[in-house]
Amino acid sequence: MKKLNFLFCVAGSAFCLFAASCKKDSFISSADAFLHITTDTLKYDTVFTTTGSITKFFKIINENNQKLRLDKVKLMGGAGSSFKINVDGMATNETNNLVIEANDSIYVFVSVTINPNATNLPFIVSDSILVTYNGNNRFVQLQAYGQNANFLSNRLITGNVVWTNNLPYVILGSIRIDTTASLTIQPGCRIYSHADAPFIVDGRLTVNGTKTANVVFTGDRLDDVYKDLPASWPGIYFRGSSKDNTMTFAVVKNAYQAIVVEKPSINANPKLVLHQSIVDNAYDVGIFCVNTNLLADNSLISNCGSNIILSYGGNYNFTHCTVAAYSNNYMLHKNPVLNVSNFAFQNGATVTADLNAVFRNNIFWGDEGGIVNDETVVNKQGATTFNVLFEKNIYRVLNDPGNSTLTANLKNQNPSFDSIDVGKRIFDFRVTKNSTAPGINTGTATGFLKDLDDKNRNVGLPDMGCYENQ
Repeated sequence: MKKLNFLFCVAGSAFCLFAASCKKDSFISSADAFLHITTDTLKYDTVFTTTGSITKFFKIINENNQKLRLDKVKLMGGAGSSFKINVDGMATNETNNLVIEANDSIYVFVSVTINPNATNLPFIVSDSILVTYNGNNRFVQLQAYGQNANFLSNRLITGNVVWTNNLPYVILGSIRIDTTASLTIQPGCRIYSHADAPFIVDGRLTVNGTKTANVVFTGDRLDDVYKDLPASWPGIYFRGSSKDNTMTFAVVKNAYQAIVVEKPSINANPKLVLHQSIVDNAYDVGIFCVNTNLLADNSLISNCGSNIILSYGGNYNFTHCTVAAYSNNYMLHKNPVLNVSNFAFQNGATVTADLNAVFRNNIFWGDEGGIVNDETVVNKQGATTFNVLFEKNIYRVLNDPGNSTLTANLKNQNPSFDSIDVGKRIFDFRVTKNSTAPGINTGTATGFLKDLDDKNRNVGLPDMGCYENQ
């Protein structure tokens, strides 16, 4: 009996081993199969100074007691990608029906080769690897720097810092100017911000662009699909402690909120002076001010979700600015180009503040036949100080702006912009040369002697808008 029991036990063990072996030799087909990929993103953060090639890897791990078949491992950019992959020892752009043994893994090596002097590349070169199994799609994102630049990641600026235009600046994460710090940006600088990288000013920002060497703020994707995309980066934020900021010949484009200025100035100066600058293609707001102090002259604010919002009071002066919006492939023009109010909603209540605003020699215009009737809207609540002056402006409205003093404005008289072709994204807001446009020689004299092109304003009566007809 003992011998029979022993033989039975031996036979039973053999059966168990046979059953386990069969299980490991079979394939798991469930969509719930356990597959572990050791990363979801490979970032190549070396700053390239010559043609660069770097290799990294990740593992695909089958955590099941059965074999797992990968239907596909594919480099989505294919042969034209800057990235190359090697899957389980085989260099390829795509491999199919790859088997991973039970409780085993394979390596995927990824290399990137970039010529950083190829200025047509975006600053962030991206691709992805698709892993398909049992009806599931998993992606590993690939990112590498595409050009030489000064890369700043989550940077806090302290002291007095000067940026020169030796290389572009790429902002990753965010950048913040500390409360007691100042940043001066020299002519010709290019600042490219990643999608999650706001430019925050708690101290002082001085932008010293020139007509021939603008300072440009935009997103870091320069390839054709993204280079004109609104909301490709957050924008510039001047917060409560910020003071004495100036932006001259700056171009701020493709942001979510291009320029945000909040809270009153902490001294007698405007919190921000915007001089001969361009704000363009912001998805939400071009200039968004909340109970603050801003002076803008000879500037163009164009094609934004809302071009200018002045909320909860403050002190403002806009002189010789062109504020215009046309529906296009990216945005529908559905909000007034200028919206002014002395109130805001906080914690379910309406709060008001003093408002003083002067608009002189400007053009406020939007595409005719659209859904916006009044391009300039002024709203008032409460009994706080409220002084709004429109003097010598062109605006398109059904109803004149209320709660305002109106002096010699031109209502619904087309300013005759030189070239507007929405389909080709041509927006030239200069006034047609040698035309008899209503804004020519009809402004009031101011102390501003140069227009946005840095050309002389007429002696005597200047033109309305940011460009002087030459």
